Amino acid sequence: MISVVKAALQTLKVFIIFSGCTILFYYGIMWVSEEYQNYHRYDEPEGSAVKVSNTVNENSSSLLDRLMLFYLNGE
Repeated sequence: MISVVKAALQTLKVFIIFSGCTILFYYGIMWVSEEYQNYHRYDEPEGSAVKVSNTVNENSSSLLDRLMLFYLNGE
């Protein structure tokens, strides 16, 4: 009889710990979701932002040259 009560208490303890961790994880995920929901990724950059890419208008580069450059770089 005592071992049944001990098993039930152990089961209850594991259930409470599991439920607590699940609730903590859920609210952690909700907090991160709220934090990034208000983050505007596509706004215009502020400060001294630099344009990373530019268009090259060279007449000497043909389609074949650009294709070979693509294959040589492995991209």
